[in-house]
Amino acid sequence: MTARQALVLAGALSLAGCARKEISAIDRAQAADMASEAQFASTVKEWSRAEGLYAQAARLCPDTGDFWLALGIARMHLGDRPGARDAYKSAVGAYKSAYESDPTNSQAVGQRAYALVVLGRQDEARSLAQKALRDHPDDRFLRELVDDGELERVIADPAVREISP
Repeated sequence: MTARQALVLAGALSLAGCARKEISAIDRAQAADMASEAQFASTVKEWSRAEGLYAQAARLCPDTGDFWLALGIARMHLGDRPGARDAYKSAVGAYKSAYESDPTNSQAVGQRAYALVVLGRQDEARSLAQKALRDHPDDRFLRELVDDGELERVIADPAVREISP
């Protein structure tokens, strides 16, 4: 084998390892258990424990925006603003991917809009919700979000500002 062939083979093998890892049902179940335990820890204000568990759940299932969102909230309670911002950005990405893979998933649009509001990107959240409603005018959830003012109530909610980095 020549040096060139070896280099091409090494490059191909390294790229093969870059493929997104399939998330198994066992990983999802384990992450759900961790998130449940983290939710309990949050209830009793054990933010450090909750943060660690949410971080593990998000690592196991990086496509689950709810884990990232909860991780951001836990980090805000610990005073880790940069970490919270990173988690919220990951939540936005996860919700975006969920909607792209299933355009009928209006809940993913709502959650992404919420995460955008938490990040201080209200105009982007409004634009996202309005576009989704234009694309799916019969979607009840999206009508409530946009036409009934639910998104505006979220934007005005002082509790949202408390968890914004």
